Amino acid sequence: MRSLIVKGGYVYDPLNGVDGERMDILISGGKVVEELDEREAKVVDASGMVVMPGGVDLHSHIAGSKINIGRVLRPEDHRKDPVPRTRLTRSGVGYSCPSTFVAGYRYAQLGYTSVMEAAMPPLGARHVHEELNDTPILDRTAFTLFGNNYFTLKYVKAGDMGMLKAFIAWLLRATRGYAVKIVNPGGVENWKWGRNVGGLDDLVYNFEVSPRQIITSLARANEELGLPHTIHLHCNNLGVPGNYETTIDTMEAVRDIKPREGRRATVHIVHCQFNALDGDNWMNVRSGAAKIARYVNAHSHVTLDIGQAIFTDTTTMTGDGPWQFRLHNLTGNKWVNSDVEMEAGAGVVPYTFRKNNPANAIQWAIGLELALLIYDPWRVYMTTDHPNGGPFTFYPKVISWLMSRKARTETMLEIHKACMRRTTLAGIYREYDFGEIATVTRAATAKALGLKDKGHLGPGADGDVSVYDIDPTDWRPSMYRQVEKAFSRAAYTIKGGEIVVKDGEVVAAPPGTTIWADVKIPEDAEEELMRDLEADFRSYYTISLANYPVQDEYLPVQERVAVDGRRGW
Repeated sequence: MRSLIVKGGYVYDPLNGVDGERMDILISGGKVVEELDEREAKVVDASGMVVMPGGVDLHSHIAGSKINIGRVLRPEDHRKDPVPRTRLTRSGVGYSCPSTFVAGYRYAQLGYTSVMEAAMPPLGARHVHEELNDTPILDRTAFTLFGNNYFTLKYVKAGDMGMLKAFIAWLLRATRGYAVKIVNPGGVENWKWGRNVGGLDDLVYNFEVSPRQIITSLARANEELGLPHTIHLHCNNLGVPGNYETTIDTMEAVRDIKPREGRRATVHIVHCQFNALDGDNWMNVRSGAAKIARYVNAHSHVTLDIGQAIFTDTTTMTGDGPWQFRLHNLTGNKWVNSDVEMEAGAGVVPYTFRKNNPANAIQWAIGLELALLIYDPWRVYMTTDHPNGGPFTFYPKVISWLMSRKARTETMLEIHKACMRRTTLAGIYREYDFGEIATVTRAATAKALGLKDKGHLGPGADGDVSVYDIDPTDWRPSMYRQVEKAFSRAAYTIKGGEIVVKDGEVVAAPPGTTIWADVKIPEDAEEELMRDLEADFRSYYTISLANYPVQDEYLPVQERVAVDGRRGW
């Protein structure tokens, strides 16, 4: 592999304290290095351009049964964005439910090199990995669903933390997953009986445990095992006016759990925009973002991503089946419900965020309020919850809103006036700089995920680099269209030292690496768990325990992150 020098750019590398310094980035053997023989290196001239680590999206939906249902459900989505084959790239379809190859290409064109699939049903893990293998360029992880799993509920009910930790370790290995994902804990199990949960202390049918018990037990087990990422939590009551109270109650519930060594956070709240609503109903709904921001600013154990709403047609899809049925009833749009035996569920509903819809205008403002009112950019991250708030291809638009009050104001003047009356956005003057954008899209997300070789450009980091054709010394917030244009088409995206995008066009499409957590636990705990699993699999599952785990053949390019869970036993 030829060495590479990214020369003379304005580098933004927050994890190493670099904030717009003109410097060179040296890459050899796919890694950033301190020295190399420049005579044998290819040079990328980044003069007058912004240089950042490759983007790291910690919450997206790009692979598996849920996104595939969306592809089948939305032929009209495909017709608006067909993607032809080129000499190098495969054909496909784009927009809100892009096909696998198109997703990889378009993320790379934005300067992203790593993306996390945020909801993997264990029984569907093979499908997830097959589609991730089809997604070029991107390194990736998948987050395994735990919050409504039969064995999770069984061990939480018994109060058996040893068995719960053993099950988490085993299921992450069996699915080749990376993190513990929780969606509407207890509510999806109740949905099998046509019900939901309304608060943290409602009970789950047949188990008599509450969402509070599920969340706190999984959070505690996660930290005692020493997993690289905190629990990744989709809160109860998503999309319900007044749900900001449930969100704050949830954050408070895990406040006293001791975090693993090396971090302060014990929970990551996902797509918080959907869980930051105030008011009693959709007629008087208003923003609760300021109250959530106030809590987060005062407590260090929480991180979150915003799930920014975009004014466009999209496809909502989530493991929260009850919410999707509610959205179907609210809109009258077509709807698919999916149930994964013993483990999880999902729903898919097309949706259009409209500028003249007061609720949508408020939702748009809430995401930006969260990003702007939470002081520490290391704890609030930029997402659209692709495709739920909107396609990831709108990230450059979100960046322009974060960096320019003028951009936000011009949008506010186009949308329903409820945005100005029922949110605080009009009175917020903060504007992100390039270093903060690098933080919320790269450095902080990689740090929160525990991906030590991602999100920075120091020696030993993966040689993943994004170069954007914009001069930060000559840019002002009023010039927001320039920043949107630059971030829409990377001048260069470099993956592992290889140029994969040049001038916004894909020029190489190497395979990415699937990263998963290999958790070690005591042998006697493993043996006890396997006896219990074998008995219940024979009684309840349609697949045998021996056939359940994902084989290595499904991960042709993989990286195991070793976790010694025995230290917290």
